[in-house]
Amino acid sequence: MSRVPWRSVFLTHIRLIVSFYVRVSRKTDYALRALFTLVDHYNGLPIPIRELARRNDVPKRFLEQIMLDLKSQGWVESVAGIRGGYVLARKPNEITMGEVVRHFDGILAPIDCVSVTGYKRCSQEPVCRFRRVFFDARNYVAGIMDRATLAEVAKRLPLSPRELSAEFVGGEGI
Repeated sequence: MSRVPWRSVFLTHIRLIVSFYVRVSRKTDYALRALFTLVDHYNGLPIPIRELARRNDVPKRFLEQIMLDLKSQGWVESVAGIRGGYVLARKPNEITMGEVVRHFDGILAPIDCVSVTGYKRCSQEPVCRFRRVFFDARNYVAGIMDRATLAEVAKRLPLSPRELSAEFVGGEGI
């Protein structure tokens, strides 16, 4: 009987867990779209809200609320006037995807009993055998998101359909 390497089994389990619990809201998705458009035009002219909405296929009224929220976090600035619009207020390498996702969607933990900020005690904690897997998944995802600066992510190519299924591990809902 051949042995399956521990790392391979672990990563397979992590991918399964991550695939079902890391879901960002539409608001977060739209915020990231707008931010990456601003990253692409960093140190350039301001981009009007109407143009940001068009380029990112986002309803303008919804994007206006999101941009005010991004502004309140100090990630973007608005420039008034006929040639006004939005620009990044911080360098792209100073903003992480983890910050943005946490701001709009809250915690990254899959279950409350492994969350730092949203912790809620579970009656099964002393005997739970699967809690550690969720804990490991939380740490894995949070680590990736917190290291992913907008500058670094903007350099990457979009994900291709071939890549999406290349590491497919099976199971419904992936």
